[in-house]
Amino acid sequence: MINIYKNILTIMSKQKDRHVMEALGKTRVVVESGKVVEVGEPQTEYCPIFDKVRGIKKFTSKTAKENIEFRIKDFGLFTEDRAIEMEIFVGFGASETFMTGLRRGLIDTSVTACDGAGTVITSNPKLAQGMGSRISGLSETTPIPKLIRRIEEVNGIVLDPETAALDQVAGVKKAIGLGYKKIGVSVTNAKDMRQIRELERKNKVQVIGFGVHTTGMPEDEAKEFIDLVDMTTGCTSKWIRGCIAGKTIAQFGTAIPIFAITQCGKEMLLERAKEVTAPILIDTTELPVQPDEKQPRPLI
Repeated sequence: MINIYKNILTIMSKQKDRHVMEALGKTRVVVESGKVVEVGEPQTEYCPIFDKVRGIKKFTSKTAKENIEFRIKDFGLFTEDRAIEMEIFVGFGASETFMTGLRRGLIDTSVTACDGAGTVITSNPKLAQGMGSRISGLSETTPIPKLIRRIEEVNGIVLDPETAALDQVAGVKKAIGLGYKKIGVSVTNAKDMRQIRELERKNKVQVIGFGVHTTGMPEDEAKEFIDLVDMTTGCTSKWIRGCIAGKTIAQFGTAIPIFAITQCGKEMLLERAKEVTAPILIDTTELPVQPDEKQPRPLI
């Protein structure tokens, strides 16, 4: 183990500490050594969650930069002292749902992503929640050795400590190799989920796929994605929201809805509902329910 971290430190000395995330309207933000060094233009303008939580009425490059800087300062995003056990951020997010699933035995491990570590396998509910609670669409990251050590100390298995690779397919494959039979995984695209379903069939395990960061997904991919995952967020996706009718069997939330597509996805989200402390309305109706006044905009 000591030699592994020596190798990581050697690699780190030869490369920049670099992390790329799509956040606040799918704005591309680059962080190096704890500093925001590049900010792109947002692809959408408004999200009701950020309005409610942070009072952001319109996404701009400036609001994206300020929000990421807030996350760096508030809980150490992209740093070695990053908080890895955090409070609930949204009621039915992927990390919150996997946390509940692990607590209640619906899954026995989860495969998620964390800045500074990449793909991480864990059966620790608090760690699953803490890693995913406040990150957005992480597309690139480099290893942060101290953070990786801290994750491993609380029952996290980093897929590749030397590169911090983001590879959910390899993460599920490793989880299967470790003997896990009920695996929750967050997935951003149809290609990965297709390969994960092949691993599931080949190895006779159960994989529960949670679709995340779906904003901007093309129509053809969205249709395939819906047929592959067990549940997915609608994000600001024109096509997930547009193609979900007739496919979803339960919906959780109306502004940024989570759609349950399979029975196991529905059951996991219902278990999650038991731990949500806010009042909950349960009703039967035709789905999806997406009131115009509550939606993010524009959908892409």
